[in-house]
Amino acid sequence: MKKYKSVVLIGMPGAGKSTLGVLLAKELALDFVDTDVLIQLREGKTLQEIMNESDYLNLRRIEGEVIAAADLPNHVIATGGSAVYSEEGMANLRRFGPVVFLNCSADELRRRIHNYESRGIAKAPGQSFAELFAERQALYRQYADISVDCDGRNLQQVLDQVLGQLPNS
Repeated sequence: MKKYKSVVLIGMPGAGKSTLGVLLAKELALDFVDTDVLIQLREGKTLQEIMNESDYLNLRRIEGEVIAAADLPNHVIATGGSAVYSEEGMANLRRFGPVVFLNCSADELRRRIHNYESRGIAKAPGQSFAELFAERQALYRQYADISVDCDGRNLQQVLDQVLGQLPNS
């Protein structure tokens, strides 16, 4: 099996980036990192605390700085849902390997996410889940090298799909 430098996972909160990322890292013999954790470590606060103390744009700015400065060869990288708002950050992550979009429908995400208001999701005040979903879909598609449909699939099926679509796997 080809050794990947890295694989970058993008998608909405609840798409399974962190959960799948750990399994994918084991399968590919890579390290795993969740960029939300990198943000929390740098700031010494949860994502929700960052937003409570400032706003969603500040969280997106911090996220952009963290992923633009990240040096993550040999990793499966689970990004925050708003990573795609940072062109510089995404350009940096793409240097390490293919970008995989875990594509879930809005209905599927609503079933998975029960803490939308308190989860630390970088969204405009009053922005509905449907509005945020629509806004981000175009960005995810723009950056994706590979798209995997997650609806109606269990974790193993999604993992198999990702592995099957990675170049030279």
